[in-house]
Amino acid sequence: MTKNDQPRPLPASIDETQKLLARANYLADRSLATVLFLALKMGRPIFLEGEAGVGKTEIAKVLGETLGRRLIRLQCYEGLDIAGAVYEWNYGAQMIAIRVAEAEGEGDRARIAHDVFSERFLIKRPLLQALEADTAGPPVLLIDELDRADEAFEAFLLEVLSDYQVTIPELGTVKAAQRPIVVITSNRTREIHDALKRRCLYHWVGYPNAERELAIVRAKAPGIAARLSQEVVLFVQSLRREDLFKAPGVAETLDWATALSELDVVALDPAIVSDTLGVLLKYQDDIVRLDGAKVKAMLDEMRAELRAAE
Repeated sequence: MTKNDQPRPLPASIDETQKLLARANYLADRSLATVLFLALKMGRPIFLEGEAGVGKTEIAKVLGETLGRRLIRLQCYEGLDIAGAVYEWNYGAQMIAIRVAEAEGEGDRARIAHDVFSERFLIKRPLLQALEADTAGPPVLLIDELDRADEAFEAFLLEVLSDYQVTIPELGTVKAAQRPIVVITSNRTREIHDALKRRCLYHWVGYPNAERELAIVRAKAPGIAARLSQEVVLFVQSLRREDLFKAPGVAETLDWATALSELDVVALDPAIVSDTLGVLLKYQDDIVRLDGAKVKAMLDEMRAELRAAE
């Protein structure tokens, strides 16, 4: 291990955890920093629930970046199984190896079987990769959108997270020398079983208040004019109070702020808001609900709020 490969230390306090996240421009509130600090300190997975676009996935990316750890991402989907999540055999390469052995006169079937089921023919998927030792320290394992996977996979994952090991019948049991840092996210399209939640520390990642969202916009998109960033945040905050099918997340706020900047917008008006709603809202019913009169009323209310704060 070289000097540059030395594992970076975990934060020693809640304040250090907040500063760690802030170094990558992730502005976490103290409750999130507390749960994250405890998860790192106790070696427990952290389970993050919340609406799409509020920054759950970003937490794992920031941990990997700031701690200098490898980020391993398992994107969940319906039908995800062991072959997609843990391992599978390279059947094509195995068949070639068998035919080569036969052509060379190798007749010991037991030896051939042993050779083709060796590690060099093993394709390692994210969960198995996360159990491997790393000179930079245990990796960050992101199990993203677990609610999209089937309940059968959730039950399998429960077993993996209990002992941080998997059994490969042909090779034996692979156990992590050091537990990976595990971040599990869910958009809550279905409920995750209590048995899995009990093995994790839990946090609901909600929408930020206006003050924190403004700080996020200014940190992530520093080239945007101060007044425009204020208007963007207040308008989005107002949108989230509307009866929408899908309220915009922080990701959409940042996209919208960037798009307006690209259009050289200096202040919001009903026309530019209507023309760019597709950046903020992803459902036609929500866009239709915000007609010109509604947008104008929201902008008038927003400006009154800004004047009152000055």
